[in-house]
Amino acid sequence: MKLKKVSPIIAMLMVVLVSGCNKDLGNGSSDMSLKSAAVISSGLKSAELPSNSGSLAGVNLGVAGDFAILSKTGVTDVYKSAITGDVGSSPITGAAVLVRCSEVVGTIYTVDAAGPLPCRVTNATRLGTAVLDMQAAYTDAAGRVNPDFLNLGAGNIGGKTLTAGLYKWSTSLIIPTDVTISGSPTDVWIFQIAGTFKMSSAVRITLEGGAQAKNIYWVVAGAVTFGTTSHFEGNILGQTGINLQTGASINGRMLAQTAVTLQMNTVVMP
Repeated sequence: MKLKKVSPIIAMLMVVLVSGCNKDLGNGSSDMSLKSAAVISSGLKSAELPSNSGSLAGVNLGVAGDFAILSKTGVTDVYKSAITGDVGSSPITGAAVLVRCSEVVGTIYTVDAAGPLPCRVTNATRLGTAVLDMQAAYTDAAGRVNPDFLNLGAGNIGGKTLTAGLYKWSTSLIIPTDVTISGSPTDVWIFQIAGTFKMSSAVRITLEGGAQAKNIYWVVAGAVTFGTTSHFEGNILGQTGINLQTGASINGRMLAQTAVTLQMNTVVMP
């Protein structure tokens, strides 16, 4: 059978139609449909999907963001730690802030005159505001929904590379081996941990690709423990205690709704 010749006008209309379809495939909903189809065909779990992290907003720390260490029930210390950034505790008395002036490059705030001498600054109002902001930040970060990654590694993320997005664990989390956090300078990570959080001794978190500690938020309901000589990156919003064992270091903030425990540690606020 002889084929009819297609006119130039019809051919042009066909090109425009195909081009429009290709553009539609590039939008968010079609892209997610393609991802879902890929998951079904490959057997991947949802936690292995690329995250839609571009829309994830950071957490507003308010005045709490001005502190490297902020707690409600005190800061204990085994001398000598090195802290770069402000330190404070409220509503507990300044007598519960046991870091020395020589250990802090920044200001030590207390609610009364019982704090470390001669450097402590008494400012109950500023500390009260910071603690309220800390609690609000925890509520915000813990309340984020629709995680990109759910119970990744069944609560063990040792050896993994973590791309930007919202992560959630319904139990505890451990890091027994080194971890990499990879992304751009504007990417955001929020890690929601319903139980305790423990990092083993000598384990390191490494940033790559321009990822910044100030954009990383670890929201932990249970106790946080960093093993000896471990290195951590990011802001910890802890509902209970944060404990650093001998020689552990952190590039980030420790914002605890109970106490912070130091043992010859290095803390640098990003």
